[in-house]
Amino acid sequence: MAETGGLQTQVRLQLTTRDRKLALPESLGPILVPSSLRRYALSTLVNNLLGTEKPIPLEFLINGSYLRTSVDDYLTANGFSTETTLAVEYVRALIPPTHVASFEHDDWVSSVDVLSLSPSNARGDEMRIWNTSSQVLATSPSPSDGGHTSSVTSSKFLSPTKLVSSGLDRTVRVWNYRADGAEASGKVAPQLELYGHRGSVNSIAVHGHTNRILSASADHNVGVWSTSKSQAPEAPSNLLPSASARGSKRRKLDQSVTVPQRGPLSLLKAHTEAVSEAVFDSKDSTVGYSASWDHTVRTWDLVTSALVDTRTTSNALLSLTQLPELHLLAAGSSGKDVKLIDPRDTATTVSAMTLRGHYNAVVSLAKDPESEYGIISGSHDGTCRVWDVRSKRSGKDGMVGESIYTIERESAKGKGRIVAGEGVKVFGVCWDKALGIVSASEDKRVQINRGSGIVSQRSQTTA
Repeated sequence: MAETGGLQTQVRLQLTTRDRKLALPESLGPILVPSSLRRYALSTLVNNLLGTEKPIPLEFLINGSYLRTSVDDYLTANGFSTETTLAVEYVRALIPPTHVASFEHDDWVSSVDVLSLSPSNARGDEMRIWNTSSQVLATSPSPSDGGHTSSVTSSKFLSPTKLVSSGLDRTVRVWNYRADGAEASGKVAPQLELYGHRGSVNSIAVHGHTNRILSASADHNVGVWSTSKSQAPEAPSNLLPSASARGSKRRKLDQSVTVPQRGPLSLLKAHTEAVSEAVFDSKDSTVGYSASWDHTVRTWDLVTSALVDTRTTSNALLSLTQLPELHLLAAGSSGKDVKLIDPRDTATTVSAMTLRGHYNAVVSLAKDPESEYGIISGSHDGTCRVWDVRSKRSGKDGMVGESIYTIERESAKGKGRIVAGEGVKVFGVCWDKALGIVSASEDKRVQINRGSGIVSQRSQTTA
């Protein structure tokens, strides 16, 4: 703690908030406080100024970053003197997500998606749709009835009545879904089989308004598809399953059940290794992004099928999501971290920030639906981590983000530190505004964790 003539060094703080219920009087102006104060002491100070009956835990932001040291340490690290008047924004402290439920399965769960509080997940060669009471509403058909012939890798809701899935059988499939309300009374029926990839399809992204699908494949390509049978071209004949390979039972079935087969609108070719994930730009559906084992994130013009930009990183990239308000892409890597990448032409560096804390590969990412700053990551280390990109510090190789919460598998609690190989690898994660954080794992469970305002959000503080 710095001292001058036996007195504590002091600094002026201009305290502000966007939460009108917690605003201090405008007439208060800057206040003089000891520079040794840290977050807890500052929180106590603001609560005293507000006269709150019950203390409200608060966090403090300076220049867009959370204060994680004393004010004095912040001044020193950023080259400011104690004569500086610091503008400090305070927000309600982050609320940890709590475990709500776990749905048990008889096999690994590789992917999960949510629509109107009904989770959908992929496991084995089938999909299941659940309600929040853990009742199975519907199950996709078996291979003999038009289902995937190998493990399902990803499943997404395109609309309340339509699903899309991908699999190791190299196909993308579109399904009609009818919900009758009662347990196991819903129906998932095949609508379209999409052929074009020569390797397993690792993941899919959907855009409901344009009826488009993006697929990421082990064949190094990104597929662009239409869910409309009339708009999609004919499927490549050399990639269709032959009649002899289907077996007599399937041939008999084909006489009464016929699922239309179609090909891709285009295949985007540039990656030199497996493509792990592809996503639509959330503000412009004519733009897409892909992440690959070849260490690159690529930007695509989906109208002309042109490669627009390539960003090369130091590790294989296994997952991808977008933070549109911040003009960033988040890519999970085999290097146990998440890289925040600015894909714009004006970006001068590849990685704007690196999020560190996982002990194994980061294979799934999802954006916080209520905050422009938050994301959730799923890793083979058996955990999900919640990140607020404003929680950061300076590192040797640039800005480093630190997770604000770690979500463990309920099935593994009490068994010591989780490491890969203990049967709890997280394979998929999504974040729904109403339901919460939903994760899929090797422990044969879909786990739900929920919390309100997990990451402080702009929309909440301006209300």
